[in-house]
Amino acid sequence: MANLKDIRDRKKSVTSIKQVTKAMKMVAAAKMRRAQENMEKARPYSKKISDLVDIFLLDEENHRLPEVKVRDNIDNVLFVIITSDRGMAGAFNANILKLAHKEIDIFGKENAQLICIGKKSASYFKSREYNIVLDYIDFWNTLSFDGGLNIAKDIIERYMNREVDKVQVIYNKFINVGKQKVCNEVLLPITPAESINKEVQLTNIIYEPNKEIVIKTMIPRYLNIIMWQYLLESNASEQAARMLAMENATSNAEDMIKELTLQF
Repeated sequence: MANLKDIRDRKKSVTSIKQVTKAMKMVAAAKMRRAQENMEKARPYSKKISDLVDIFLLDEENHRLPEVKVRDNIDNVLFVIITSDRGMAGAFNANILKLAHKEIDIFGKENAQLICIGKKSASYFKSREYNIVLDYIDFWNTLSFDGGLNIAKDIIERYMNREVDKVQVIYNKFINVGKQKVCNEVLLPITPAESINKEVQLTNIIYEPNKEIVIKTMIPRYLNIIMWQYLLESNASEQAARMLAMENATSNAEDMIKELTLQF
């Protein structure tokens, strides 16, 4: 049985940990509020541009666009894996890495190319000798729209140059503070939605100045905005997961302090 000095020292150690986790929770909460606000501001625009692209794709002629046409053979797939740079966020990174690892192995490790956004995904797949063509480390500290555009531009160029035949993005979608959903979505080729009334929508389309210019302008913008939305969703999810994890750690520390006090 522990003596009084051991119990006192352990209580002191747990109290110090509690102070750290409480401070980390407060920092994560402040960051989450900003990240959530930015993410929610971007959602209406990304939703609207997605709906417009879905309407454009009701026209069968637009299915011949290189960003939309499904290739006959899917020989190479680019996986964009979005994680955080730091840990202490519960299962936030583990859930993404688990799904990404599974999807890559199903398709075939030798034919998969990886773009890792965040130190956690880069170190995980690098240690397992996967084909990482590009990584972004210490990315979240300087998250900006221009940075998101550069990532989207690189992805689009790889697809248009036929270096890859498909692009999948694996990330965490923000549902609420206590829930984040791991998503695996196909960015390219663009997949038409199935829930739009084709007859009603096609009769209401008016192109200005003309159809070709509108489509060529809209498709790249759509891809840029959707990629930016993925980043915003992941950033808000990370801060929410870290805040919840630190809140649980603080609560556990308080319980341990009570037990040690009683034991003392």
